[in-house]
Amino acid sequence: MIGLRSKRFKALLGVTAVALIGVTLAGCSSSGSKKSTDKSSNTTSSKTTSSRARTVHLTFMGDDTLGTDPNLNSATSLPTVWAQHGDNPHYFFQNVQKYFKSDDLTIANLETTFATTAQMAPKAGNVVFHFKGNPKLANVLKVSGIDAVTVSNNHIYDYGKQGFKQTIKAVEAAGVGYFGEGYKYVKTVKGVKFGFLGYTGWTATASDKAKIARDIKSLRKQGCQVVIPYFHWGIERQAKPNATQVTLAHYAINHGADMVIGSHPHVIETMELYKGKLIAYSMGNFCFGGNPNPVDKRSFLLQTNLTVKNKKITNSTFRVIPTRISTTDAQNDYVPTPYTGSEKQAVLKYMNQLSPTFKGRIADRFNKIE
Repeated sequence: MIGLRSKRFKALLGVTAVALIGVTLAGCSSSGSKKSTDKSSNTTSSKTTSSRARTVHLTFMGDDTLGTDPNLNSATSLPTVWAQHGDNPHYFFQNVQKYFKSDDLTIANLETTFATTAQMAPKAGNVVFHFKGNPKLANVLKVSGIDAVTVSNNHIYDYGKQGFKQTIKAVEAAGVGYFGEGYKYVKTVKGVKFGFLGYTGWTATASDKAKIARDIKSLRKQGCQVVIPYFHWGIERQAKPNATQVTLAHYAINHGADMVIGSHPHVIETMELYKGKLIAYSMGNFCFGGNPNPVDKRSFLLQTNLTVKNKKITNSTFRVIPTRISTTDAQNDYVPTPYTGSEKQAVLKYMNQLSPTFKGRIADRFNKIE
Protein backbone atom coordinates (compact mmCIF):
# COMPACT_ATOMS: atom_id res chain seq x y z
CA MET A 1 0.00 0.00 0.00
CA ILE A 2 1.37 3.39 -1.01
CA GLY A 3 3.11 5.33 1.75
CA LEU A 4 2.85 2.62 4.41
CA ARG A 5 6.51 2.74 5.37
CA SER A 6 6.50 6.51 5.54
CA LYS A 7 3.54 6.65 7.90
CA ARG A 8 4.92 3.93 10.14
CA PHE A 9 8.31 5.64 10.21
CA LYS A 10 6.56 8.83 11.24
CA ALA A 11 4.81 7.05 14.05
CA LEU A 12 8.05 5.58 15.33
CA LEU A 13 9.95 8.85 15.52
CA GLY A 14 7.02 10.77 16.82
CA VAL A 15 5.00 14.50 14.03
CA THR A 16 -1.81 26.46 7.74
CA ALA A 17 -4.95 27.74 6.74
CA VAL A 18 -4.53 31.28 7.37
CA ALA A 19 -7.07 33.80 8.47
CA LEU A 20 -7.45 36.60 6.00
CA ILE A 21 -5.61 38.89 8.39
CA GLY A 22 -2.71 38.69 10.80
CA VAL A 23 -0.88 35.64 9.51
CA THR A 24 2.77 34.96 10.30
CA LEU A 25 5.15 32.76 8.37
CA ALA A 26 5.97 29.15 9.15
CA GLY A 27 9.25 27.28 8.85
CA CYS A 28 10.05 23.83 7.47
CA SER A 29 9.21 20.34 8.62
CA SER A 30 10.43 16.81 8.16
CA SER A 31 8.96 13.45 7.29
CA GLY A 32 10.64 11.79 10.22
CA SER A 33 8.90 13.37 13.18
CA LYS A 34 5.53 14.58 14.35
CA LYS A 35 4.82 18.28 14.43
CA SER A 36 6.31 20.72 16.89
CA THR A 37 4.52 24.04 17.04
CA ASP A 38 4.93 27.64 18.08
CA LYS A 39 2.65 30.66 17.93
CA SER A 40 3.09 31.20 14.20
CA SER A 41 3.63 27.78 12.68
CA ASN A 42 3.51 24.01 12.83
CA THR A 43 6.98 22.97 11.78
CA THR A 44 10.01 20.79 12.21
CA SER A 45 13.10 21.13 10.05
CA SER A 46 14.59 18.93 7.35
CA LYS A 47 16.65 19.38 4.20
CA THR A 48 14.47 18.95 1.12
CA THR A 49 15.77 16.64 -1.58
CA SER A 50 14.42 17.44 -5.05
CA SER A 51 16.91 15.91 -7.50
CA ARG A 52 14.97 12.66 -7.86
CA ALA A 53 11.29 11.96 -8.22
CA ARG A 54 9.38 11.32 -5.00
CA THR A 55 5.73 10.35 -4.74
CA VAL A 56 3.65 11.39 -1.73
CA HIS A 57 0.24 9.88 -0.95
CA LEU A 58 -2.28 12.28 0.67
CA THR A 59 -5.80 11.94 2.05
CA PHE A 60 -8.31 14.77 2.48
CA MET A 61 -11.71 14.79 4.18
CA GLY A 62 -14.45 17.30 5.02
CA ASP A 63 -16.01 18.46 8.29
CA ASP A 64 -15.06 16.68 11.50
CA THR A 65 -17.22 17.96 14.38
CA LEU A 66 -16.05 15.97 17.39
CA GLY A 67 -18.46 17.68 19.75
CA THR A 68 -22.05 18.85 20.01
CA ASP A 69 -24.30 21.82 20.62
CA PRO A 70 -25.87 21.92 24.11
CA ASN A 71 -29.33 22.36 22.58
CA LEU A 72 -29.13 19.12 20.62
CA ASN A 73 -30.61 15.95 22.11
CA SER A 74 -27.93 14.74 24.50
CA ALA A 75 -29.16 11.14 24.33
CA THR A 76 -28.06 10.83 20.71
CA SER A 77 -25.17 13.32 20.75
CA LEU A 78 -21.64 12.46 19.72
CA PRO A 79 -20.21 12.71 23.28
CA THR A 80 -22.95 10.39 24.60
CA VAL A 81 -22.41 7.81 21.85
CA TRP A 82 -18.68 7.93 22.52
CA ALA A 83 -19.24 7.36 26.23
CA GLN A 84 -21.46 4.40 25.39
CA HIS A 85 -18.47 2.90 23.58
CA GLY A 86 -16.11 3.36 26.50
CA ASP A 87 -14.48 6.55 25.19
CA ASN A 88 -12.60 4.36 22.73
CA PRO A 89 -10.36 6.73 20.73
CA HIS A 90 -10.61 4.41 17.71
CA TYR A 91 -14.43 4.35 17.70
CA PHE A 92 -15.20 7.19 15.29
CA PHE A 93 -12.71 6.44 12.51
CA GLN A 94 -12.61 2.66 12.90
CA ASN A 95 -13.86 2.04 9.35
CA VAL A 96 -11.59 4.55 7.59
CA GLN A 97 -8.42 4.83 9.65
CA LYS A 98 -6.76 2.20 7.48
CA TYR A 99 -6.59 4.87 4.78
CA PHE A 100 -5.11 7.43 7.16
CA LYS A 101 -2.47 5.09 8.54
CA SER A 102 -1.31 3.84 5.16
CA ASP A 103 -0.87 7.22 3.50
CA ASP A 104 1.86 9.83 3.99
CA LEU A 105 -0.24 12.79 5.11
CA THR A 106 -3.88 13.10 6.23
CA ILE A 107 -5.69 16.46 6.33
CA ALA A 108 -9.13 17.32 7.79
CA ASN A 109 -11.32 20.25 8.73
CA LEU A 110 -11.77 20.55 12.50
CA GLU A 111 -15.20 22.15 12.84
CA THR A 112 -15.55 22.26 16.59
CA THR A 113 -13.84 23.65 19.64
CA PHE A 114 -12.09 21.52 22.23
CA ALA A 115 -12.90 23.89 25.05
CA THR A 116 -13.58 23.88 28.77
CA THR A 117 -15.00 27.38 28.96
CA ALA A 118 -18.80 27.64 29.18
CA GLN A 119 -18.97 31.17 27.76
CA MET A 120 -20.51 31.06 24.30
CA ALA A 121 -19.67 33.74 21.78
CA PRO A 122 -22.58 35.74 20.36
CA LYS A 123 -23.48 34.76 16.80
CA ALA A 124 -25.81 36.36 14.28
CA GLY A 125 -28.89 34.57 12.98
CA ASN A 126 -32.11 33.06 14.29
CA VAL A 127 -30.72 29.53 14.44
CA VAL A 128 -27.13 29.22 15.57
CA PHE A 129 -24.99 26.39 16.84
CA HIS A 130 -22.11 26.39 19.30
CA PHE A 131 -20.01 23.26 18.94
CA LYS A 132 -17.78 22.02 21.71
CA GLY A 133 -16.09 18.75 22.57
CA ASN A 134 -14.03 17.52 25.50
CA PRO A 135 -10.35 18.35 24.88
CA LYS A 136 -9.48 14.66 25.21
CA LEU A 137 -11.31 14.15 21.91
CA ALA A 138 -8.30 15.76 20.21
CA ASN A 139 -6.42 12.53 20.79
CA VAL A 140 -8.95 10.76 18.56
CA LEU A 141 -7.40 12.59 15.61
CA LYS A 142 -3.91 11.50 16.55
CA VAL A 143 -4.57 7.81 17.13
CA SER A 144 -6.65 7.59 13.95
CA GLY A 145 -3.79 8.83 11.79
CA ILE A 146 -5.00 12.38 11.05
CA ASP A 147 -1.88 14.52 10.78
CA ALA A 148 -3.16 18.08 10.53
CA VAL A 149 -6.39 20.08 10.59
CA THR A 150 -7.57 23.39 9.29
CA VAL A 151 -9.19 25.53 11.98
CA SER A 152 -10.52 28.23 9.65
CA ASN A 153 -14.27 27.78 9.77
CA ASN A 154 -17.43 29.33 11.18
CA HIS A 155 -17.37 27.33 14.43
CA ILE A 156 -13.81 27.66 15.67
CA TYR A 157 -14.74 30.79 17.70
CA ASP A 158 -18.03 29.41 19.04
CA TYR A 159 -16.64 29.84 22.55
CA GLY A 160 -14.70 32.99 21.82
CA LYS A 161 -10.99 33.57 21.80
CA GLN A 162 -10.59 31.63 25.02
CA GLY A 163 -12.25 28.58 23.44
CA PHE A 164 -10.03 28.96 20.39
CA LYS A 165 -6.88 29.04 22.50
CA GLN A 166 -8.03 25.98 24.42
CA THR A 167 -8.65 24.20 21.13
CA ILE A 168 -5.17 24.95 19.84
CA LYS A 169 -3.71 23.79 23.15
CA ALA A 170 -5.62 20.50 22.95
CA VAL A 171 -4.57 19.87 19.35
CA GLU A 172 -0.95 20.66 20.18
CA ALA A 173 -1.02 18.34 23.18
CA ALA A 174 -2.33 15.55 20.95
CA GLY A 175 0.57 16.04 18.53
CA VAL A 176 -1.64 17.06 15.62
CA GLY A 177 -0.63 19.85 13.23
CA TYR A 178 -2.96 22.75 12.53
CA PHE A 179 -3.33 25.69 10.20
CA GLY A 180 -5.57 28.70 9.83
CA GLU A 181 -6.43 31.72 11.96
CA GLY A 182 -2.85 32.99 12.10
CA TYR A 183 -1.08 29.68 11.49
CA LYS A 184 0.41 27.89 8.50
CA TYR A 185 1.36 24.24 8.29
CA VAL A 186 4.60 23.39 6.52
CA LYS A 187 5.66 19.78 6.38
CA THR A 188 8.40 17.90 4.57
CA VAL A 189 7.32 14.39 3.62
CA LYS A 190 9.69 11.99 1.85
CA GLY A 191 11.86 14.94 0.89
CA VAL A 192 8.95 16.98 -0.53
CA LYS A 193 8.07 20.22 1.23
CA PHE A 194 4.34 20.95 1.54
CA GLY A 195 2.65 24.17 2.59
CA PHE A 196 -1.01 24.32 3.67
CA LEU A 197 -3.11 27.47 3.85
CA GLY A 198 -6.65 27.88 5.07
CA TYR A 199 -9.29 30.53 4.69
CA THR A 200 -12.90 31.29 5.44
CA GLY A 201 -13.90 32.24 1.92
CA TRP A 202 -17.12 34.17 2.29
CA THR A 203 -15.95 37.05 0.06
CA ALA A 204 -13.61 37.49 -2.87
CA THR A 205 -12.59 41.12 -2.52
CA ALA A 206 -9.40 42.55 -3.96
CA SER A 207 -7.94 42.41 -0.46
CA ASP A 208 -8.92 38.77 -0.05
CA LYS A 209 -7.31 37.81 -3.33
CA ALA A 210 -4.16 39.81 -2.68
CA LYS A 211 -3.79 38.00 0.64
CA ILE A 212 -4.02 34.60 -1.04
CA ALA A 213 -1.37 35.57 -3.58
CA ARG A 214 0.98 36.83 -0.87
CA ASP A 215 0.52 33.71 1.23
CA ILE A 216 1.26 31.36 -1.66
CA LYS A 217 4.28 33.41 -2.59
CA SER A 218 5.57 33.37 0.99
CA LEU A 219 5.40 29.57 1.13
CA ARG A 220 7.21 29.30 -2.19
CA LYS A 221 9.94 31.51 -0.80
CA GLN A 222 10.26 29.08 2.11
CA GLY A 223 10.91 26.32 -0.39
CA CYS A 224 7.49 24.69 -0.48
CA GLN A 225 7.22 22.58 -3.61
CA VAL A 226 3.51 21.92 -3.13
CA VAL A 227 1.04 24.54 -1.84
CA ILE A 228 -2.57 23.60 -1.06
CA PRO A 229 -5.21 26.02 0.27
CA TYR A 230 -8.21 24.64 2.18
CA PHE A 231 -11.24 26.95 2.04
CA HIS A 232 -14.34 27.05 4.23
CA TRP A 233 -16.99 28.57 1.99
CA GLY A 234 -20.19 28.22 0.01
CA ILE A 235 -23.90 27.96 0.78
CA GLU A 236 -25.26 25.17 2.92
CA ARG A 237 -26.96 22.28 1.12
CA GLN A 238 -26.17 23.62 -2.36
CA ALA A 239 -24.51 21.04 -4.60
CA LYS A 240 -22.81 23.53 -6.90
CA PRO A 241 -20.27 26.18 -5.93
CA ASN A 242 -21.27 29.80 -6.01
CA ALA A 243 -19.43 32.54 -7.85
CA THR A 244 -17.30 33.45 -4.83
CA GLN A 245 -16.02 29.91 -4.48
CA VAL A 246 -15.14 29.65 -8.15
CA THR A 247 -13.43 33.04 -8.12
CA LEU A 248 -11.28 32.19 -5.09
CA ALA A 249 -10.38 28.70 -6.32
CA HIS A 250 -9.36 29.90 -9.78
CA TYR A 251 -7.48 32.84 -8.34
CA ALA A 252 -5.51 30.58 -6.00
CA ILE A 253 -4.51 28.29 -8.84
CA ASN A 254 -3.69 31.22 -11.13
CA HIS A 255 -1.30 32.42 -8.42
CA GLY A 256 0.48 29.15 -7.79
CA ALA A 257 -1.69 26.78 -5.76
CA ASP A 258 -1.32 23.14 -6.79
CA MET A 259 -4.77 22.03 -5.63
CA VAL A 260 -7.76 23.55 -3.82
CA ILE A 261 -9.79 21.81 -1.12
CA GLY A 262 -13.08 23.02 0.37
CA SER A 263 -15.80 22.35 2.92
CA HIS A 264 -18.81 23.89 4.73
CA PRO A 265 -22.02 23.26 2.72
CA HIS A 266 -22.68 19.89 4.49
CA VAL A 267 -23.14 18.21 1.11
CA ILE A 268 -20.90 17.05 -1.71
CA GLU A 269 -20.29 19.78 -4.25
CA THR A 270 -18.79 19.84 -7.72
CA MET A 271 -15.22 18.81 -8.35
CA GLU A 272 -13.41 20.68 -11.10
CA LEU A 273 -10.31 20.41 -13.22
CA TYR A 274 -8.94 23.89 -13.84
CA LYS A 275 -5.69 24.39 -15.74
CA GLY A 276 -4.77 20.81 -14.92
CA LYS A 277 -5.30 21.33 -11.18
CA LEU A 278 -7.92 19.62 -9.00
CA ILE A 279 -10.56 21.55 -7.08
CA ALA A 280 -12.86 19.83 -4.57
CA TYR A 281 -15.37 22.53 -3.65
CA SER A 282 -16.96 20.57 -0.80
CA MET A 283 -16.37 17.05 0.49
CA GLY A 284 -19.40 17.30 2.77
CA ASN A 285 -19.61 16.24 6.39
CA PHE A 286 -17.38 13.44 7.57
CA CYS A 287 -17.41 12.63 11.29
CA PHE A 288 -20.16 15.07 12.09
CA GLY A 289 -21.52 15.66 15.59
CA GLY A 290 -23.55 18.65 14.43
CA ASN A 291 -26.65 16.65 13.51
CA PRO A 292 -27.80 13.29 14.92
CA ASN A 293 -29.60 12.38 11.70
CA PRO A 294 -28.88 14.54 8.63
CA VAL A 295 -30.92 13.65 5.57
CA ASP A 296 -27.93 13.62 3.23
CA LYS A 297 -25.24 11.37 4.69
CA ARG A 298 -23.04 11.23 1.59
CA SER A 299 -19.39 12.15 1.89
CA PHE A 300 -16.08 11.05 0.44
CA LEU A 301 -12.37 10.77 1.02
CA LEU A 302 -10.15 12.34 -1.62
CA GLN A 303 -6.77 10.70 -2.12
CA THR A 304 -3.98 11.99 -4.34
CA ASN A 305 -0.54 10.78 -5.35
CA LEU A 306 1.76 13.68 -6.15
CA THR A 307 5.12 12.98 -7.77
CA VAL A 308 7.60 15.83 -7.35
CA LYS A 309 10.98 16.29 -9.02
CA ASN A 310 13.17 19.38 -9.16
CA LYS A 311 10.62 21.42 -7.21
CA LYS A 312 7.78 20.64 -9.62
CA ILE A 313 4.87 18.22 -9.65
CA THR A 314 5.61 15.95 -12.61
CA ASN A 315 2.69 13.55 -12.18
CA SER A 316 -0.50 13.49 -10.13
CA THR A 317 -3.30 10.99 -9.70
CA PHE A 318 -6.46 10.98 -7.62
CA ARG A 319 -9.24 8.74 -6.45
CA VAL A 320 -12.49 9.18 -4.51
CA ILE A 321 -13.66 6.84 -1.75
CA PRO A 322 -17.45 7.38 -1.40
CA THR A 323 -18.31 7.36 2.29
CA ARG A 324 -21.43 7.63 4.41
CA ILE A 325 -21.02 9.64 7.61
CA SER A 326 -22.52 6.73 9.57
CA THR A 327 -22.61 2.95 9.43
CA THR A 328 -26.36 3.19 8.81
CA ASP A 329 -28.86 5.40 7.00
CA ALA A 330 -31.25 5.19 9.93
CA GLN A 331 -29.31 7.57 12.16
CA ASN A 332 -25.90 9.12 12.69
CA ASP A 333 -23.67 6.91 14.82
CA TYR A 334 -20.67 9.12 13.95
CA VAL A 335 -18.69 6.29 12.31
CA PRO A 336 -17.84 7.25 8.70
CA THR A 337 -18.07 4.11 6.59
CA PRO A 338 -17.14 3.57 2.92
CA TYR A 339 -20.00 2.70 0.63
CA THR A 340 -19.88 -0.60 -1.25
CA GLY A 341 -21.61 -2.10 -4.25
CA SER A 342 -24.46 -0.22 -5.89
CA GLU A 343 -24.45 2.52 -3.22
CA LYS A 344 -20.83 3.32 -3.97
CA GLN A 345 -21.50 3.40 -7.70
CA ALA A 346 -24.50 5.68 -7.17
CA VAL A 347 -22.37 8.25 -5.31
CA LEU A 348 -19.65 8.12 -7.99
CA LYS A 349 -22.28 8.58 -10.71
CA TYR A 350 -23.72 11.56 -8.84
CA MET A 351 -20.30 13.15 -8.44
CA ASN A 352 -19.51 12.71 -12.12
CA GLN A 353 -22.84 14.33 -13.03
CA LEU A 354 -21.91 17.29 -10.82
CA SER A 355 -18.40 17.52 -12.28
CA PRO A 356 -18.39 17.67 -16.09
CA THR A 357 -14.76 18.79 -16.41
CA PHE A 358 -13.66 15.33 -15.22
CA LYS A 359 -15.50 13.69 -18.14
CA GLY A 360 -16.69 10.74 -16.07
CA ARG A 361 -13.27 9.92 -14.60
CA ILE A 362 -14.14 10.33 -10.90
CA ALA A 363 -13.68 6.80 -9.59
CA ASP A 364 -12.51 4.77 -6.63
CA ARG A 365 -9.37 3.81 -8.57
CA PHE A 366 -6.52 6.19 -9.23
CA ASN A 367 -6.79 8.25 -12.41
CA LYS A 368 -4.39 10.85 -13.69
CA ILE A 369 -5.17 14.50 -12.98
CA GLU A 370 -4.98 16.07 -16.43
